[in-house]
This record gives sequence, structure tokens and C-alpha cells, in this order.
Amino acid sequence: MDPPPNQLRNILVRLLTFAVLVLAVRFAYVITLAGESCGYNDFCFFPDHLRLRGRASLDQNAAVSGSKEPRGVDLWTTKKWRRTVDYYSAIFQELIAEGFLAPNSKALCVGTRAGEDVLALKENGVVNSIGISGNASPPLILPGAPHRQPFDEASFDFEFSANGSLDRSGRPADFANEVCRTLKPGGFFVAQIFAKDNYSFNSFLDLFNCCRLIRTRNVDGVDTTSVREVVLRKETQFLNPRKLGLGGNSSNKCLIAGYKLELIRKAEPLMEQEPLKPWIAWKRNLKKVKYLTSMADISFKQRYVYIDVGARSYGSSIGSWFKKQYPKQSKSFEVYAIEADRVFHEEYRDKEGVSLVPYAAWVRNETLFFEITRDSGSKDVEMSRGIGRRINHNVRSSSSYGEEVDKIKGIDFVEWLKRSVAESDFVVVKMDVEGSEFYLVPRLIESGAICLIDEVFMECHYNRWQRCCCGQRSAKFKRSYGQCLELFTKLREAGVLVHQ
Repeated sequence: MDPPPNQLRNILVRLLTFAVLVLAVRFAYVITLAGESCGYNDFCFFPDHLRLRGRASLDQNAAVSGSKEPRGVDLWTTKKWRRTVDYYSAIFQELIAEGFLAPNSKALCVGTRAGEDVLALKENGVVNSIGISGNASPPLILPGAPHRQPFDEASFDFEFSANGSLDRSGRPADFANEVCRTLKPGGFFVAQIFAKDNYSFNSFLDLFNCCRLIRTRNVDGVDTTSVREVVLRKETQFLNPRKLGLGGNSSNKCLIAGYKLELIRKAEPLMEQEPLKPWIAWKRNLKKVKYLTSMADISFKQRYVYIDVGARSYGSSIGSWFKKQYPKQSKSFEVYAIEADRVFHEEYRDKEGVSLVPYAAWVRNETLFFEITRDSGSKDVEMSRGIGRRINHNVRSSSSYGEEVDKIKGIDFVEWLKRSVAESDFVVVKMDVEGSEFYLVPRLIESGAICLIDEVFMECHYNRWQRCCCGQRSAKFKRSYGQCLELFTKLREAGVLVHQ
């Protein structure tokens, strides 16, 4: 006896429902557990080049990297992620139209966050694309750091840095060196950066001495914040001739960048007239100082260095002024204290982040003699050539001094500076050397080492009016205020933001 039609229909519906349930369970398994395990005889819903990471491998990668950022299906199925892919897709379509990118390009997204830019490249036909990040997520992102790319030289035709990745890298010079290494000659590097001022933008360009600027424009960022899109083309030869102002440059003169002179024009003016009460004028002028870091972004510098020349005690300026008052833009500065007086050396031993240079800054390496005289139990130190806080007088041999003679070592400050910092660093110098500035500053300018310094705070010593005795000048120094003003002017003309 045949089953009634209704019963047959129910059986077929149940079978179809069961089959759909099996397919749904299998689909859930592929998506959440086996996204990457599509092997031989294994059923898979996605072609190989679009497979998403499986849950197990994502969790394992997160455990290794320590990252709590959602990855894989948690992230790649969100509307925000899709909108970001579409944003980069529009960017790349314009670059393709302009000829900076082609379907046959081998492309790299440096420091990608979640691979949205990589997928956008693939969807625009640039199938040979990959990204690198500290949080690897194949097939879109391989493990790697922007400052240490895991690729051979001249591997890519196109490299892309999205949404301020270079700004946040912490090691921009190393980032740039790796781009120069792995980009093919004639290849293009496109970066989205947050540089708003000329100082910051030119600091960025200085990093890429392998490339030529093609164009720059402001575009909406992925989160609507405006970014600067910069297109660079790698040349066969490095283009920046002024590294240290010394490499192959017989004149040792560094080029004076226009953007640095622009900052100097915005700074507080120098005091043209000699103040009658300098002890009051200096305090007032300090309130008017326009720090470089208050006028420009310094993110595209490799290191941040403060050098206190004639530091004396830690509290004289490092602890009392630089640590507390200088605007650092949340950057961590390395501090060097150059101080020859052994009286102050001990207190620097336990100062974290401060390196003591126990010498006197001078124009060459040589031993400097000074004489100790005592008057009513006090110690007055006179030292040749104005080293440290001592009376400046002509140089004499050790035999011409009395019995109480001491000596210190002077170092060639220019040579020390060249060994210690680079042009990719941001360098601030405070100089209080009791008259030696009239020897050190000309040497810095003539040698080209002045290129290594961004900002200077200098006390110039001259025969100023005395506070104690109205109408009388100090006999300690022979230079005039006009000579000091000339020294400040020369520094500003050399492209250094110097403050009185």
C-alpha cells in the first residue's frame, strides 16, 4: 500500500531540512574552525586566495603576539572593516589611473593594521600583494616589522604606508631605510602621513634620500581625519647630498633649509639693544621664548637628544628646567651632561637616562690647565680659555702656574657631536661655558656640524653691567654685548633656532 501524499511530502520536507542542517553545520565548521585547512579531500567554500583565518590559528597567534585586537572573522565580517576596504579601494583606483600602480605590480603594505589595504589591492587586480605587521594574519598579512622587513632587496614595485603608520612607527629612519632597500629602482612609495607643518614634512622627506618627491596632496583619512598623501619614486642614486654636511663636501658647509629659516622668522626676536639690567631682561625673555617643539611636529625624527654643555649639577638645568619645562611632545629624550668639574660627577651616577661626559667641551682634544687660589678659606678657580664657570685668561704652560695646579681633559666637541648624533635625530643643546662659546660656535659652523643641531639655548658672556655696582661693568669677561649679538645672529643665519 502506497503512503498517502501528505505523508510522503512530510518525509521529503524532513529529509530536505536535515540536509540543510548538515550543510549549515559544515559551513559553520569551515568558517569558525577550519578556515585554513582546505586540503586534499576536504570540503571548502572559498577559493584558496580568499580563505580567512581559522579561529584556532587566530587564537594561537594572539597568544603569541599578546595582542587583544580582534582579528580574522571577528574583524573581517564587520561593516567597519568593509568600509575601510572600500576606502582604500578608491585610493588605489586613483593611483592606478595616475600610473603609480599597475595590476602586474608586486605590492607591499607596510605596517598594515588588519589587511584592509591588502584586500583592496587584490580586489583592484593587484593580486601579488601582501602586508606585514607584528600581528600576522595570513593570507593577507605576514609577520614582520616596518623597520625590519623580511624581504630581499628590490623586491617590490609599490609600497604603501596607511593612515599615519610611519608617524607612529617610533623608528622612522629605520622604516625609511627598509623601504629604500626593498623597493625596486623606479618603484613608488605612497605614504599617508599627518605632517601639517613644513618642518615635519621636510623631516619626512629627509628620511627618504633614495627617493624623489612626485606629488603631495591632502585627502580624507580612513576615519575622516585629513591626511597628507605623499608619492615618492625611488631613484637609482641617493639624492640627499647633505648628510652631516660632511660627506664628500670639501667645504664642510651644510645646506640651510628654507623651512628652518621659516621657523626662525616665527621665533621671538633677538634683543638688539643691550639691557641695562640683564638679570631682569633674561627672565622676561624666557617667558617669550617660542620653542621649536611648540611650532612644529618632531615625529619624523629617529632619536631625541638633549645635550647640556657646561651642565654643572643635575639641578642646574637638566632637572630644574629641561625635565620640567621643555615641551617634549611626549617623546623620550636621551640626555648628555658635559661637565669637567669633578665636584659634580658623583651625583650623575644614579641619574637614570642621563649620560655624563666628564670633559670640557673644546675645539680639539687636549689637556687644559687651571690654577687653584684660596682666599680666607674659599676656593677660587681660574681656568684657561674660559672652560666651565671660571675666569677667562690667556693660555699658559703648566710651568707658569703656582704650586697648586690641576688639569682636566678637553674634548673636540665637534667630533664628539658627529659620533653621538645624526641628522635624522632631533637635537637640543644648552650651552653655558663661560666665554668658550666664542670658540665653539664658529667651529660648529665652519665644520658643518651645526647641521646636527635643531635648537640651542645659549648664555653668552660679556662685560655686562653689574648688579651690585651701578654704572660699572664686570671685569670677568672682555667681550661686548655687540659681539654676543653677532654670535646669536650667525647661529640663526645658519638655520639653528637659538634663544638668548
